[in-house]
Amino acid sequence: MTLAELQTVPGVAAQPPAETAGFVFNHTMLRVKDATASLDFYTRVLGYQLIDKRDFAEARFSLYFLALLPAGTPVPESDAERRLWMAGMPGVLELTHNHGTEAQDGPVYHDGNSDPRGFGHICVSVPDIQSACKRFDDLQVPYQKRLEDGRMKHLAFIKDPDGYWVEIISNG
Repeated sequence: MTLAELQTVPGVAAQPPAETAGFVFNHTMLRVKDATASLDFYTRVLGYQLIDKRDFAEARFSLYFLALLPAGTPVPESDAERRLWMAGMPGVLELTHNHGTEAQDGPVYHDGNSDPRGFGHICVSVPDIQSACKRFDDLQVPYQKRLEDGRMKHLAFIKDPDGYWVEIISNG
């Protein structure tokens, strides 16, 4: 579809309302069973940086905010400056860990991809999908769909420690 044709899809506003100028799709939150395993996956396997952590001991949960940042991106040191900086950043990943879930047997959260279906996946684009998938193989990352599987040979789906799907596509 052309851009003009996209504007004719039923339900699509012809122009974004002026009142929404400056709105940013900021973050997606995933509940995780084991914060250590999830942080290892997102930082070591996918290259995210932990940019903020908030603990709510009385409510028994912690929040971890991660982002894929270009090398050398300065992260504000002060908590107040960092929170404001983060609020304007698109594509932040928030991991929510409810304390004690790591001790529970089996899956704790629904991944959205079994019935009843709902949430599907997040997506990370990479400059060289072949090299990225080779690295995932070397790291023994589980797949939902390898590049060679199915009809769509241009994308893969890997799984995080909670079974959430991460789509891998090429940006190169």
